[in-house]
Amino acid sequence: MTNLSQLGPPITGKLHSEEVKHESDHFYLCPTGDQVVDARDLRQVIWHDQPGHEPLDS
Repeated sequence: MTNLSQLGPPITGKLHSEEVKHESDHFYLCPTGDQVVDARDLRQVIWHDQPGHEPLDS
């Protein structure tokens, strides 16, 4: 299992739309591993975008 810290420091993106209404709107469920992904951290988004990826341990 890969740790989030092994992917390096957080990579934050720039806001390109209006602020979300709820903090939970920053998260989505990965369809492959059923893990919660923080969409504000590009490392997590890229990791979970890989087909057949292993679970990511935070």
